[in-house]
Amino acid sequence: QRGTKGMKLNIADPVSGNQKCITIEDENKVRTLFDRRMGQEIEADFLGDEFKGYVLKITGGNDKQGFPMKQGIISGGRVRLLMGAGHKCYKPRRKGERKRKSVRGCIIGHDIAVLSLKIVKPGPDDIEGLTTNKRAIRLGPKRANHIRKLFDLGKEDDVRKYVVRREIKKNDKSFVKAPKIQRLITESRLRRKRLMKRYKKERIQAGKDAREEYKKVLNKYFKKQHEEKKGQRERQQSAQANRYPLSTSANLSKIMPFPCM
Repeated sequence: QRGTKGMKLNIADPVSGNQKCITIEDENKVRTLFDRRMGQEIEADFLGDEFKGYVLKITGGNDKQGFPMKQGIISGGRVRLLMGAGHKCYKPRRKGERKRKSVRGCIIGHDIAVLSLKIVKPGPDDIEGLTTNKRAIRLGPKRANHIRKLFDLGKEDDVRKYVVRREIKKNDKSFVKAPKIQRLITESRLRRKRLMKRYKKERIQAGKDAREEYKKVLNKYFKKQHEEKKGQRERQQSAQANRYPLSTSANLSKIMPFPCM
């Protein structure tokens, strides 16, 4: 007989940065999660009164043998997939390496041992150890748009004032470290962009001018060649007429005064 006792739920709160692991031993509560899929949102009222009003999203899990759940595999069991670079649940050790690996489907069943969830909608009451104490952000985002999203900033706000800095103490000295902001649009960046755009237009115009100049030189060369060939042809005809004078029409009229029938 397959047992369902001891399913662990690892619940994370993205706002506070805390996690809490709870163990469900009641079979009726565990059955509530059966046939659910990764990415679905469920109401957490079945976990108890403290979770009343909370909405959780299923983000992943592992079965009892430790195989991870993979999104997109519509199965309640384990499958073997040929994986390569860029696939989840697999890390290639060599360039171009592919390997067949066992993964668990995204449908929850009796063989799931650990289930990962995150809070999408908080309830009216706080949960001790999960939503009460807000952890400080140690490493903040580096990209400018991500910083704006984290602190709900507008385009007119200076992103450099909201970078997450951390103080480091080494021996008797202390200094502050901050990440370099990526994709930051500054005045120097806009100036450089305008300069690059101007250089690009100048290169395009220089290419057009060079093409037109080349066409003129080419036409001049073809015209010169045509005139040389025409003059050579005229010289050849003149030399041929001087060499064979009887072949001209004037000499033929003298020899044959009457037209031939």
